[in-house]
Amino acid sequence: MSTTVTELDKVKTGRWNGGRSPFNVEYGKIMMWFFLTSDAFTFSAFLIYYGSQRFAHMTWPDPDKLFQSIPFIADTGFPLVFVGIMTFILIMSSVTMVLAVEAGHRNAKKEVVGWMIATIIGGLMFVGCQALEWTHLHHAGFWWGSIPFQEGVSPEVTLAPYFTKEISEVSALQFANLFFTITGFHGFHVSIGILLNIIILGMTLANTFERRGSYLMVEKVGLYWHFVDLVWVFVFTFFYLV
Repeated sequence: MSTTVTELDKVKTGRWNGGRSPFNVEYGKIMMWFFLTSDAFTFSAFLIYYGSQRFAHMTWPDPDKLFQSIPFIADTGFPLVFVGIMTFILIMSSVTMVLAVEAGHRNAKKEVVGWMIATIIGGLMFVGCQALEWTHLHHAGFWWGSIPFQEGVSPEVTLAPYFTKEISEVSALQFANLFFTITGFHGFHVSIGILLNIIILGMTLANTFERRGSYLMVEKVGLYWHFVDLVWVFVFTFFYLV
């Protein structure tokens, strides 16, 4: 009979050792996962409420009619093109973040700096595009607690360009409130992510991670950034496609 002791047997020699931990992950990374899980519940609650309101009403503003402008190019005629560009920018920023994390695993400082800068630029572009979209809708008359209104003109006429079926002031108001709340909440998360990325970039340039011998902080912030990108996929689906 073989008397060779395997590595797994070695860690089980103590009566109360319990063998290898299935959660052998760095503490900070676990805490980030806990935070992202709790934040996912918040976004889920928002989107579930939006979905319930969307399908509780017989009619709802048509995304193809609401989001058909391209700032500085055209006010109408390009449904969902601009938001498609926004989505592409955010997804590509997630790709650059993956490359930054991968470079960190190789302790390649210059590559980490380059990919982090690209990620920050992508985040700033997305937030800037969202600000332009908000501005366009605000000029059209949509805002928290308000919808397009003209003195002496019936709401049916004012809201007609944004509906395909019957026109409903309640639906338009619900849409406005939920759109600015949920996309604003997501935009706030993106802004926080940009700030975190800038801090990590500064720490990288200051050789903080070189001295530690690990770029684990880049990976932690990367988890947050990927979460923000994933949430946008659901926000995009609910508001622009459904």
